[in-house]
Amino acid sequence: MAKVSFSEKLKNLFNHKKISDDFFEELTDSLIEGDVGARTAYEISEILEKNARKKHLSEEKDVFLELKSILLEYVKEISLFPEENKNTIWMVLGVNGVGKTTSVAKLGNYMKKKGIENTVLASADTFRAAAIEQLSLHGERLNLRVVSHQHGSDPAAVVFDAADACFSKGSGLVLADTAGRLHNKENLVHELQKIDRIAKEKASEGAYKRILVLDSTTGQNALRQAEVFNESVPLDAVILTKYDSTAKGGVAFSIGKELGLPIAFVCDGEKYENIRPFSSEEYVDAFLGL
Repeated sequence: MAKVSFSEKLKNLFNHKKISDDFFEELTDSLIEGDVGARTAYEISEILEKNARKKHLSEEKDVFLELKSILLEYVKEISLFPEENKNTIWMVLGVNGVGKTTSVAKLGNYMKKKGIENTVLASADTFRAAAIEQLSLHGERLNLRVVSHQHGSDPAAVVFDAADACFSKGSGLVLADTAGRLHNKENLVHELQKIDRIAKEKASEGAYKRILVLDSTTGQNALRQAEVFNESVPLDAVILTKYDSTAKGGVAFSIGKELGLPIAFVCDGEKYENIRPFSSEEYVDAFLGL
């Protein structure tokens, strides 16, 4: 059975309920079902109710627009692009299965098309032989250089070599694909922190970013993943994958509110071209069904 999107529930709510206490209670429930965390959902409903009373809003349209302006405060966006004449490294993190390696390839393709010719992919998920092979295949298809070591080798050494290979040709961008085995968290944290140290050393000042890939359809699971990775290494931005799902989740609100993390890009399909910069306005409009 198809999942009813939050926007459909919201329309039903506005069509069948007067703006009353019941309305705000049901709105909270709908927000929670729409993958906005419980704490954030209660807060949004409370602010909306308070503002509606204060501004004497009773018309559906006015309350709807007030809700939109509140939601826009919760979701954050960031524009990421390598600065000219800087050695840029982006460490891409995420659990296995969210589309991390494919997102690295999409990012590489996107940056190359935007004029960042010197883009190198670093295969730093050495734990999985399949990840190394997958990234090499993407590199071949996209005509992007891939630096990889043997399966089981030191991931930080891969990033070190990729940075040397890239920056020996002048300024450029290194995109590092990393492991995501949360079941072995202690090893993973140690590994990521080591890569983190190397990347900081190799990148120009302010040109190193840690970007987390999340599956936008996994709701509060995505928030938990963000919390775990953010504890390991402080994150700078998020990429949302599977953004083409019809029942768009509201996880970006919780990520913005509870962790202060902005979204940089969204992936909305399987092709290399299916990546674009994130827009808060577009996200909120899609969530509300505008």
